[in-house]
Amino acid sequence: MKTPLSNQTILAKAMIMEEYNRFPTVHLFNIPIKAMIMPQVLDLIEQAISAAAPLQIGVINAAKVVNMYRNAALGADVRSSDVIFADGASVVWASHILGTPLPERVAGIDLMFGMLERGHQHGYRVYLLGATEEVNQIVADRINRDYPGVIVAGRRNGYFTEEDEEVIAHDIAMARPAILLVAITSPKKEQFLARWSDIIKVPICHGVGGSFDVYAGKVKRAPLSWQRYGMEWLYRLRQEPGRMWKRYLVTNSLFCWLVIRELAYKSFISKQEGPAT
Repeated sequence: MKTPLSNQTILAKAMIMEEYNRFPTVHLFNIPIKAMIMPQVLDLIEQAISAAAPLQIGVINAAKVVNMYRNAALGADVRSSDVIFADGASVVWASHILGTPLPERVAGIDLMFGMLERGHQHGYRVYLLGATEEVNQIVADRINRDYPGVIVAGRRNGYFTEEDEEVIAHDIAMARPAILLVAITSPKKEQFLARWSDIIKVPICHGVGGSFDVYAGKVKRAPLSWQRYGMEWLYRLRQEPGRMWKRYLVTNSLFCWLVIRELAYKSFISKQEGPAT
């Protein structure tokens, strides 16, 4: 059962969204993506936390776009986010190809570390949800070590059933975190946030994907040179070829097809409208 937001919270959120709406929105694949750079995003998050205004963050990459296309429910859950940013370099490239360029990618893992850095400065409470119990504990320990100003208000591994969700949601609410970091795979992550965001009432909900595994040292992140050229997926493929090759082959191929289809549609619309007068 959803709990209605107070008038004060509604007003605070409206003010945050007014600030957010100052920045342009790029529509790709029927997804509204905000054209913001990382410092602007972190400033917006800081404002939302200060105002205790719930802000659910969505990030998309090529795989997420493809899965949204194939799964209407996932697409609806992602679009229900208050703000959506381009996590993957491939989405930024697509925006340039399609004539509506985004300024840069807002990588989910970099956003997580940026929030932790600001949390260290301001004493934010953080709840960790997801990954294995071992990885979750390691991440909690490393946050305590690397960002001592951050308070790890609670944590829970990502191995739970739908029947467990209500108890977990109330545990998060009782912990009163400023930031909820969710390291659960799609679509379970989006479904959980869509179902329980009004119960947990956390100012910032951020899905971090495999960032916990990287922070815990279980998976190596691609070097900066690979990141600049959008080749993180290839670096990940080198680490786990047996598990990842089919996923990347299928999703990357389908993403390229979606870009081509979108480009053809834009060309068709442009011809229908005729030359500007």
